[in-house]
Amino acid sequence: MSGGKADVAIVGGGLSGGLIALALQQSRPDCQVVLLEGGETLGGNHRWSWFASDCDSEGEAVLARFRKSRWDGYDVVFPAHSRRLETSYFSLASHDFDAALRRELAPQTIRTGAVAQHCTHDSVTLASGEIVNARSVIDCRGFSPSPHVRGGWQVFMGRHMRTRTPHGIAHPVIMDASVDQTHGYRFVYVLPLGASDIFIEDTYYQDTPELDRSALSARLDAYAGDQGWEGDIIGSETGVLPVVTGGDFSAYRRDAGLDRVATAGTGALLAHPLTSYTVPFAVRTAQLVAQNADLPGDQLAALLADQARQHWNRTGYYRLLGSMLFGAASPRERYRVFERFYRLDRDLIERFYAGRSTLGDKLRVLSGKPPVPVLRAIAAIANKQPPLVAR
Repeated sequence: MSGGKADVAIVGGGLSGGLIALALQQSRPDCQVVLLEGGETLGGNHRWSWFASDCDSEGEAVLARFRKSRWDGYDVVFPAHSRRLETSYFSLASHDFDAALRRELAPQTIRTGAVAQHCTHDSVTLASGEIVNARSVIDCRGFSPSPHVRGGWQVFMGRHMRTRTPHGIAHPVIMDASVDQTHGYRFVYVLPLGASDIFIEDTYYQDTPELDRSALSARLDAYAGDQGWEGDIIGSETGVLPVVTGGDFSAYRRDAGLDRVATAGTGALLAHPLTSYTVPFAVRTAQLVAQNADLPGDQLAALLADQARQHWNRTGYYRLLGSMLFGAASPRERYRVFERFYRLDRDLIERFYAGRSTLGDKLRVLSGKPPVPVLRAIAAIANKQPPLVAR
């Protein structure tokens, strides 16, 4: 059963797929695009955040279509150090992501409830048996655990609260690590979405992907109680993200079949290996696809494969730091790595999050008194972290 033909078929309506569709609409409105999403909404149930310094002016233009929150500055809090940094910070909720794409894209572009079973470089077979043909197919369905990549996990539970009285928070707290360091590096993430609306998230850098919903919910209750916040829960989310510290990149792509189909997003490991931030990398991919929209599927696959390999090679430094974080620091002492990091220059911190650290930045991060024992850091680099598979 054939579903017709498009110029570009995008599989997966999450951040990467949605941004590619939007970038194509903005720069190539003549290009017939179909965005295939297995769920009923685009973006799932997520919140994405980024710094103003993460994107250039063209990237900002892609993101300008979305309703989002913005703050001029953010805070970090640690047991022995706290600081406000003046970099502007943005956050985008998935319901606003969905609304903007439905408003901006042509009505025939979006197809929800379209579960993809098999992709080639020029066709998508859906669970219904329908085949969608296209000049180019881009698979944006996300990361799948693999024995070929190693590291740890970032596990979190977020909650949107509407407080009975104003909460009094003016700036985001992107890391409050003054909390008890349970099971690994733990911090609470706080976004003031309105005078009485606040988003709080309990996050862990831990060795396993287990997410204990009842325990995290109780800790969020306790944190809100300590701040004096009472009110109603109007939304929640959970997530388990890979923190990649190493692996065999070629074997990962080969086993997942990524060199046969153009692949973008976290499935192509296009995220910050240590922080798991994705927005700047998804924006850059969307721009790259829009600039090469006329390529046939096999050539687009080669182009995006080259982008992914360059990203892997360019981000080796962050994987090295991740190895030391998980391998050299005991779980309850991992916060010291970040506490020391946030004493450094603001511009260095901005470049770090954007994945653009200079050689000088890298040397500065590693210089001075180390926050972990030197011998354990050396051993952590030599030893391999566990594979990123379900346990």
